[in-house]
Amino acid sequence: MFLKDTICALATANGMGAIAIIRLSGKDAFKISNKVFSYKKKEGLEKEKSHSIHFGVIKKNKKILDEVLVSIFKAPKSYTGENIIEISCHGSIYIQQQILNLLIEHGARMAKPGEFTLRAFLNGKIDLSQAEGVADLIASESKGAHQTAVQHMRGEFSSEIKFLRDKLIHFASLIELELDFSEEDVEFADRKALIKLINELDRKIIPLIDSFSIGNALKNGISVAIVGEPNVGKSTLLNSILKDDRAIVSEIAGTTRDSIEDEIILDGIKFRFIDTAGIRESTDIIEKKGIKKTFDKIKNAHVIILLLDAQNDINKLEDQIKIFTKYTKKSSIITVVNKKDLLKPNTKRISEIIYISAKNNFNINLLIKKLINTTLDSTQHNSSVIVTNSRHFQALRKSQKALLKVKQGINNSIEIDLLAMDIRTALDYLGEITGEITTDDLLDNIFKNFCIGK
Repeated sequence: MFLKDTICALATANGMGAIAIIRLSGKDAFKISNKVFSYKKKEGLEKEKSHSIHFGVIKKNKKILDEVLVSIFKAPKSYTGENIIEISCHGSIYIQQQILNLLIEHGARMAKPGEFTLRAFLNGKIDLSQAEGVADLIASESKGAHQTAVQHMRGEFSSEIKFLRDKLIHFASLIELELDFSEEDVEFADRKALIKLINELDRKIIPLIDSFSIGNALKNGISVAIVGEPNVGKSTLLNSILKDDRAIVSEIAGTTRDSIEDEIILDGIKFRFIDTAGIRESTDIIEKKGIKKTFDKIKNAHVIILLLDAQNDINKLEDQIKIFTKYTKKSSIITVVNKKDLLKPNTKRISEIIYISAKNNFNINLLIKKLINTTLDSTQHNSSVIVTNSRHFQALRKSQKALLKVKQGINNSIEIDLLAMDIRTALDYLGEITGEITTDDLLDNIFKNFCIGK
């Protein structure tokens, strides 16, 4: 990307609206704006105070195109660290396009995806993990995803990585010093202190690595598998929760032969509900494949709603709970008995189990409340920062692996140059997270996923 160019783009969503914002960033932002924007003062926008707003008109060939507000952000106190002009115009698609064409005619070029944020990164306004936090914030669809994105955007995760890296850099410099005096056989870095540091870093990295499963779920949605025997009411329950006829409902057992998925936000948390094929012995090839998929979904689900039939006696219900529990040790299970309306009077009930009627919407709100509380309990984590990005997760794992090799190398008294190599590797992986160590390919891969104008 040509970072000396002045770039422009629509910063609001494409399409017609009440207003639109067009953003201009670069060394010629004021020069280009002065050619198309007229207002009461004649000195030019560069003479105005930073972070000020001015009313005027955009002209094309001396004809007024629109009345606008122009916001000024002078370098380095701007999002990109460059001079920025933001033009708030009326939301006509025609007006938006005409203003962009005018800016391009006078020397600007259209920004590429994520180029404003890339410039913010390259100009030291934010680090790479904060930039990715910006993208996550824009894409957030729930309260949980929003909170973790804000956390990353504000640099809380970056601070954790910087702490780890700074601690290790001190010892890395001492090891490098030893390499310079290798012929003198001098030891500058205390090996016992280095092992102690590695143990300390490991104790901080492990919770971050472990938090990824939670962070990924909050970002992409908590997966909830509805499982049980055929014709127990799984599809009816899914439709009742979603308040929509998403799944086919039939009294014929085995109707659902593949998993059906849909999403809903409940109390600020995004859930991905999966209606699975009923589990039973079957000779039908297609149904058997659906049942196999059900067990795969059970293994990967964060929460499982085990749905049982109220028409079964209590002994059979208890046996079914035992059978399903052995497949779901790692997941949170909510056991639910459906078809309460068909329950015989004076039937003995199992304690701590929710009895519902999916068909009649009875106790569905109670089930949803239980689901939310179970999710909140399972997403509590002992780390104040939660990792949501798979790139960060992989970098942390690789850094941890390199640190383990350093520790093993010290215990095995390996050559100092090999020890230095492993320490540098650990530092590089930590540096990749914040962008202190980076490549053009990495930057292209990250910023190509941004929207244009951000």
